[in-house]
Amino acid sequence: MKRPTTVLLTALAPVSWGTTYAVTTEFLPADRPLFTGMMRALPAGLLLLALGRVLPRGIWWGKAAVLGALNIGAFFPLLFLSAYRLPGGMAAVVGSVGPLFVVGLSALLLGQRPTARTVLAGVVAAFGVSLVVLKAAGALDTLGVLAALASTASMSAGTVLTKRWGRPDGVGPLVLAGWQLTAGGLLIAPIAFLAEGAPPALDGRAVGGYLYLALANTAVSYWLWFRGIGRLTATQVTFLGPLSPLTAAVVGWAALGQALTPVQLAGMALAFGATVAGQRAGTGKGARPGAGRPRRRTDPVHAPAQPVGR
Repeated sequence: MKRPTTVLLTALAPVSWGTTYAVTTEFLPADRPLFTGMMRALPAGLLLLALGRVLPRGIWWGKAAVLGALNIGAFFPLLFLSAYRLPGGMAAVVGSVGPLFVVGLSALLLGQRPTARTVLAGVVAAFGVSLVVLKAAGALDTLGVLAALASTASMSAGTVLTKRWGRPDGVGPLVLAGWQLTAGGLLIAPIAFLAEGAPPALDGRAVGGYLYLALANTAVSYWLWFRGIGRLTATQVTFLGPLSPLTAAVVGWAALGQALTPVQLAGMALAFGATVAGQRAGTGKGARPGAGRPRRRTDPVHAPAQPVGR
């Protein structure tokens, strides 16, 4: 599949994640971030495991656990914690520096030399997101800031390690996503029950919201995300991340009646332009878009030799 199509399909993941806030606030029980994180990850992971019908072998039990902890198990709770403790979109601003984290980690772990163009695109993306989501000044909570930085670092490290380790022969991105979501969900589950108690009573709206989060927002989106990591550079993939807060702003305007100011529109243009520039900047010297693919395309579910599903 040609790279522009791969980029567009991968971009659907952060676009879907941008709907999470609206679904959570409008459909789900309040103040249950850990339970919500578990309900996003674990059912989606078990579904993908059932579809893929492949379990890790050997060293991949440990690798799947590490990646699941970084991309899901640690990322979800830290993200929710920062969102609850920081004012006016500050968590999204901190999260938007993810491309810069990945640029640094890619240099250390993947040998991809950062360029001035890549770094500039990352700075512009973060600035654009700040114009979109940052509200009036408020006292910053130290724990919230640390949680936001830790969640960004966790997802960035998971993205780079997913690229570095690739996939074992015969395993496609659907199976890899299933391993990580299941591992992450199992990590969150005991913490959720210890910290938040028994599951809340769910009405029809909540059930529908959790089904959406587990299926479209998590199972399909993470499959597309890990699929993109296998075909693009880690930098290109992470530069799609700012699409998430931009989508959240558009959903808030279209579905929740939230106004968009000229400053926010200018920020959206800057962040989107930096996202596009990041796709070009991520193909410089030292970048290996194909790294992370298995040497043989033998996955019976999602790695056929024909272009279907690729």
